[in-house]
Amino acid sequence: MDLQQIRLKIDAIDDELVSLLEKRMDMAAKVAQYKKENNIPVYSPTREQEVLDRLSKKVSDNRIDVITKIYSLLFFQSRNEQENIIQGE
Repeated sequence: MDLQQIRLKIDAIDDELVSLLEKRMDMAAKVAQYKKENNIPVYSPTREQEVLDRLSKKVSDNRIDVITKIYSLLFFQSRNEQENIIQGE
């Protein structure tokens, strides 16, 4: 496989990731609505740790750090979006 073929495969994976990330953020919006209706705080460190623990079991040991960093950013963005929804923006 040459570099161009590899890059095409990466592009296809990126397309899938973007679609999945949008679906994830849509679900985060639903979580925000639920939290708003039930007066639940946005930040849930226990839930975030549960997600990281679950995902860490699905990746090779040498990639746990990368997955943790990526998901930390996802959590941050999700919290921001939830805060905006709860505050009515």
